[in-house]
Amino acid sequence: MTTSFITTAIPYVNARPHLGFAYELVLADILARHRRRRGRDTRSATGTDDNSLKNVAAAQREGLTTRALVDRNAAAFRALGPLLTIEPDDFVQTSSDPRHRTAVEHLWRACDARGDLYRRAWEGRYCAGCEAFIDERNDGGALCAEHATAPELVREDNWFFRLSRWSGAVRDAIATGRLAIVPEAARAETLAFLDGPVRDLSVSRIAARSGGWGIPVPDDPGQVIYVWFDALASYLSSLGLGSGDPLLTRYWLDGGERVHVIGKGITRFHAVYWPAFLLSAGLPLPDRIAVHGYLTVDGEKISKSGRNVEVGPVVEACGVDAVRWFFARRCRTRSDADVSIAAILDAHDRDLADRLGNLVQRCVTLAGKVCDGRVPPPDDGAHAAELRALAVALPARVDTALDAFLPDEAAAAIIELLDAANRALERSAPWQLARTDPAAAARALHAPLEAARIATGELSPLVPGVAAAIAVRLGGADLAPRWGVLQPGAALLAGPPPLPRRNSGCGAVAIPSPRRGQQP
Repeated sequence: MTTSFITTAIPYVNARPHLGFAYELVLADILARHRRRRGRDTRSATGTDDNSLKNVAAAQREGLTTRALVDRNAAAFRALGPLLTIEPDDFVQTSSDPRHRTAVEHLWRACDARGDLYRRAWEGRYCAGCEAFIDERNDGGALCAEHATAPELVREDNWFFRLSRWSGAVRDAIATGRLAIVPEAARAETLAFLDGPVRDLSVSRIAARSGGWGIPVPDDPGQVIYVWFDALASYLSSLGLGSGDPLLTRYWLDGGERVHVIGKGITRFHAVYWPAFLLSAGLPLPDRIAVHGYLTVDGEKISKSGRNVEVGPVVEACGVDAVRWFFARRCRTRSDADVSIAAILDAHDRDLADRLGNLVQRCVTLAGKVCDGRVPPPDDGAHAAELRALAVALPARVDTALDAFLPDEAAAAIIELLDAANRALERSAPWQLARTDPAAAARALHAPLEAARIATGELSPLVPGVAAAIAVRLGGADLAPRWGVLQPGAALLAGPPPLPRRNSGCGAVAIPSPRRGQQP
């Protein structure tokens, strides 16, 4: 069986999680659920990046120990799983999971054994937001391009990784498609960086700067391992690197698919540094780095230190499936997306309530009148055949879209089928046929019901709660991606609309105003 290993990035825990990271979690969960639905042996992982100077500084501002702040905020990130109907197989908290230190030390020693680590003095402009020297990233200008802040001048004696040795091999892997980066803009940006001068990378920090917080450099306890070397290793912590865990062989060494889902601001760390570390350590590369844009509010990026839009109030106002659907349907991964309560509710009502919920409600209600509330016999007419062809083609279209990291195109393909089913219902007008030919009216319901069932199945990775609700109304029907599953005579379940519109009563809820320069 083909395997899939799908990860999110692991966020700093200097503050509570925001809606932008919820977006990433949902995108990765959609991919994982889709792979499982197609029968793949799939493992998904997320976690938190605890060993950061940003976390140390945040704890000092709050008058807490670093441990207290990290554990408190990591718990909030862990709670996003049930809040967003996300089911990761693993959650790696890097400061407390014993697997993580083992993996980091293993990766460090493997790179050292290759002769790719050395120590020297260094001076550079350091961006605390990026946890990186601006000079190392070859960025121009006085400000950090990502955070628009002036970096501080730092002089240290650190361990360095020979990134220059591996930059050509990383470039070749990307250019040949061995390491795919999507969308194309992210790939082109990475190749442009690798075409320029690539300097060696500082991969440790003086332990005194963080009060000793972090993983010590093996055999050099006065230094702690650079947070990005540490954090990137978390993907293999989940698989037991260095401990002999068979998961490593199953999902990475011999794995069929290794995908990292990340935000665009950390592409270089994942597309350049991480592959170089892996090549140095003699480990396989990921297959794909799937890069998404940012969420914005009124054009302003959501962030923990600026406009922190927390997840819970938005989910409470809109419902988890409405939020998940908005992420899939209205947010294009290859660009930034503006978010509002009104837009989330509009997407839910237009697509899920009006197109899917109303279609199922009309069919089930009329079935109660013309065929005793049961699945009618199939129709062999032209309209039914046309709808069947569209439905049978849908799973492959969804596969293509999600394989390209385009969930909005997968959502659009599902909506096309629902629109076709609604048109077929309007053309056949079974409510009129019922007056003269109840049997013909019943047959006219079969193809729209079957199309709704297939569409619901393809929706299940995107909005699992919606899929469950519709399956109940279809009598607990199997949501398998093939035509002809609904059995004539099987009972349907009548009741109120399965997906009521959510826009009423929520208009007063709004995304919070910006909190510039404040820690939440």
